[in-house]
Amino acid sequence: MTSFEETPWLLPLLGVFALLLVWFMWRRFFARGNLLERALADISYERIENFVIPGADEGEILVDQLLLTSQGLLILETKDVRGAVFGGDKMSDWTVIGQDRRYTFRNPQPALYDRIAAVRQIVRQVPVDGRVLFLDGAEFTKGVPSLVCNLEELVREFGEPDKDAARFKIEAFKPHWELIVNRAG
Repeated sequence: MTSFEETPWLLPLLGVFALLLVWFMWRRFFARGNLLERALADISYERIENFVIPGADEGEILVDQLLLTSQGLLILETKDVRGAVFGGDKMSDWTVIGQDRRYTFRNPQPALYDRIAAVRQIVRQVPVDGRVLFLDGAEFTKGVPSLVCNLEELVREFGEPDKDAARFKIEAFKPHWELIVNRAG
């Protein structure tokens, strides 16, 4: 059996291996959040989260995220699921089949349509859109429903390569954005 005195390089090698293992684990679990934050920073100029506004018909509506983009206001609902997602525009429940479990959740589209209507009620002269964002790990095997996208598609659709033109548009949307911010209080 080898002792550490005979192999002085073994302990530092184990230390480097342990550091690499920690680094890979950190990247695996935390890099996804960083990708999301970078993408949202790329497409949005301001953002508010978790606020309540009056509903278009009655009551109040909770909005997860509202982004000010160069294309107008974007309501974003983020889903972090892993596995095959089976959902459609006319289905009331969507199913996720992962490696070790299967579960269902309510179709997020009707609630998103309600949020879009509520925001449009406040800012009538600005484009308002919405997306259900599925992070990496979700795969739609039978087609992607309306208003659903992944991170790459979101950046492609709402990103603005011409930042000068984007600033001009943002300034035009700013007074309407302030209406929402004031209502969200």
